[in-house]
Order: sequence, then C-alpha cells, then structure tokens
Amino acid sequence: MDEQAEISTAKEAADNPLVLAFGRLQGAANRLEYILGRALEQECGISHLMYEVLLILGRAGEPGLSMRAIAQEQVLTTGGATRLVDRMEVAGLVERAEDPDDRRGRLVRLTERGEQTAVRASRVHVENIRRYFLAPLPAEDHDRFAEDLRVLSHSARRVLPRLP
Repeated sequence: MDEQAEISTAKEAADNPLVLAFGRLQGAANRLEYILGRALEQECGISHLMYEVLLILGRAGEPGLSMRAIAQEQVLTTGGATRLVDRMEVAGLVERAEDPDDRRGRLVRLTERGEQTAVRASRVHVENIRRYFLAPLPAEDHDRFAEDLRVLSHSARRVLPRLP
C-alpha cells in the first residue's frame, strides 16, 4: 500500500488500495457508531454524543469544563455544544455552575444523575464494544489495534485547527 499510485480514471481511484482501506475504516466506524449508539439510546435513553460528553466531563472532574473546551473535545462549534448541553441539562445529566476562576464564565459539570447515567451507559457500551468491535478480530491483535487507533486519533487531533 506504500507505492505511489497513478490515478487517471474514476475506476482506478475507486480501486486504489489506500482509498479502499480508508473507506473500510470509515464504513466500519459509521456502522459501529450506529449499532453502539442505537444501543445507548434504547438501553440508556441518551445519544452517543451525549455519552461522549458525559465521559469528557467525568474525566475532567470538578469544577467542570467550559463550553469551549467541550466543543474542542468533540470537534463541535460552540453553538452546537451549547445546544447539546442545553438538552443534557433539561434531562438532568449536567448543570452549569459559576467558574471560580472567571466571574463571567460558566462551567458544565455532571449531576448525580449524569454520573449514574455515565456508569450505566458505560457498562452497556463496553459489552457492545467487546461484542461488535473486538470479537470479530483475533484476540492477539486487540492491543495492537487499540494502540494503532490511539496513534491515528492523536495524529489527526494535532492537525485540526484549534477553536478561537
């Protein structure tokens, strides 16, 4: 897959091994996102994106995170993050609190219900990850696969522009 390919037709583009490999990665990610996200919605009543925000806030701990920090973690606009957090606040999963370091700022943090939902959803999610993400792969490849994904994720994150 390392060789430089001359692409001069749409067929050659479609059959290019790198294009095919990335398409398979994207297809697998989209399908898994659907399967795992649907399970979170059905079993826990939250979207996969809400689950990700619960994890981000859980990782951050007290006193919470700014809307900007949440947006950057999820590659959302601050407006998109605000709308998502608004829905999560109505559901009782998060709350906004004063920023102790900035009188004008507000931070988002988990409520007790948000903490409990994150734990319950994680139990569901981990089981589904085992079933749909790892089980199809040889067990001896699991650690290497996870490490390769970490490397790709960090590499892509470094290239993304930072939000103003």
